[in-house]
Amino acid sequence: MQKTAAWPLALSYIGLIVYASLYPFSDWRDQGLNPWSFLIAPWPRYWTGFDVGSNIVGYMPAGFFLALTAARTGRGRHTVSRATLVCGVLSICMETLQIYLPARVPSNVDLGLNLLGGFLGASLAWLLERWGAIDRWSRVRARWFVPEARGALVLMALWPPALLFPAALPLGLGQVMERLEAALVEALDGTPFLVWLPVREIELQPLLPVSEILCVALGALIPCLIAYCVVRPVMRRVVVATGIVAVGIAMTSLSATLTWGPQHAWDWLQLPVRAGLLFGWVLALLLAAVAHRAGAALALLAMGVYLSLLNQSPADPYFMQTLQTWEQGRFIRFHGLAQWLGWLWPYAAVVYLVQHLWLGGREN
Repeated sequence: MQKTAAWPLALSYIGLIVYASLYPFSDWRDQGLNPWSFLIAPWPRYWTGFDVGSNIVGYMPAGFFLALTAARTGRGRHTVSRATLVCGVLSICMETLQIYLPARVPSNVDLGLNLLGGFLGASLAWLLERWGAIDRWSRVRARWFVPEARGALVLMALWPPALLFPAALPLGLGQVMERLEAALVEALDGTPFLVWLPVREIELQPLLPVSEILCVALGALIPCLIAYCVVRPVMRRVVVATGIVAVGIAMTSLSATLTWGPQHAWDWLQLPVRAGLLFGWVLALLLAAVAHRAGAALALLAMGVYLSLLNQSPADPYFMQTLQTWEQGRFIRFHGLAQWLGWLWPYAAVVYLVQHLWLGGREN
């Protein structure tokens, strides 16, 4: 029986919910309140449609993937109730811990909406199973992908939401070194270990147009090469690669819409970006016949160049101001869900690619 990708997706999403619920992880204190007082507290006087929608939508994928895991592993009895119960327990734990975070406000309404979201997600998975969609997906997966495709499928499923968090360069995931350096300096400030940190001789410089084109091209090419590790014949790879590039464009536009508004949805699509997307797509088509392990090796090489270029360029001040819209504004609930995916997706992909090569391409 094939290993289902739903279980690692469920675990990943639960981890992201934990982060988003407890962000910013600072100023923990006992405020003298009963941890469960929010359960019997009056309903909040002020709420918005965005708050309602985000609490429901935020837990729907968790319920969906938990129920889907049960369906794919033969534990289909009481699927919806079990998945909803897990979502409820998770929500109660998160709301209870928020009592100790002055920056967060636990709410019984949030709990109810989270339960509703988990129930709706689980119900959707149950309906898809009853309608035979899960079996049809299994047959499609068997035709299009090699048997051991779970790791690549999880990465492919997480790539689109990773693009939701604003990036300094379109498709530029994994640009973390500047923030990591700043965090280390702050953590070691006042200690003798601060002098151990390497000091750059020159400041980070913005990418040249040619480097920008190359980064965008690699950002589009790398997920295609990861897909080639598990996708079967050439023509199906062409379809998958075209779909990946299209999804990348759509998710980047959605990120721009959420950040700056619908009127700026396509402002990011400047000439160097268009050239990079076209270049990456053409490279993906030219490499559609590459062997599974060769594709993994090329993806690993491309990832090294990609991360090196990105992390040698700074994030401009205007972009850092843009992030405050997400980190301090109304997108705070999506902050953890997208930010960590955007930071860590390339490094998780590196782990997968190394494992794929180390195991001798058993997916084949």
